[in-house]
Amino acid sequence: MMKSFHTRIESSQNAIESVLINENVINEAAQAICTTLRTGGRIYACGNGGSAAEAMHFATELCGRYRSNRVPYPAIALTADGTALTCIGNDFGWDLIFARQVEANASQNDLLLVLTTSGNSTNVIAALQAARSKGIKTVGLLGRNGDDARALCDLPIIIAVDDTGSIQEAHLVVIHILCEPLEESPDSQ
Repeated sequence: MMKSFHTRIESSQNAIESVLINENVINEAAQAICTTLRTGGRIYACGNGGSAAEAMHFATELCGRYRSNRVPYPAIALTADGTALTCIGNDFGWDLIFARQVEANASQNDLLLVLTTSGNSTNVIAALQAARSKGIKTVGLLGRNGDDARALCDLPIIIAVDDTGSIQEAHLVVIHILCEPLEESPDSQ
């Protein structure tokens, strides 16, 4: 038990060190989010499994609150509408559950934030491709080496560890860092 405890803590520490290594791109992503909101755009987020939960968490921090009672920001988790997910998945295939929503709802002044611990989730890749075809800015919270998603993200934030749980923990830290500048105003950035 003690060995696995220490191994787990070490993995989490390595993931947090990856957050520090990504400081510049995280700051760029925060600025891109502020610019998107300042210019009337919306934030979309997606991922699978635990990353889907983090996408919903991020959208909730924006349209609900993070720390303070401030103006709500337009943010939509593409993972939250069960009807859309099951319709698109059934009629068009699992790979298109996010891309169809991006095609239908997002516009050029919006931003898509994706989360994938592997960097290879086919439905996340399809969403990035749909965003790219519409000229939508993309931010990726990725794991390991970012794999296929890395090349499709304007701002890839890569947590370069192999443990999925540690990657997800670090992604949540990044989500909260991205929310910090919005506590005052997107105009202040």
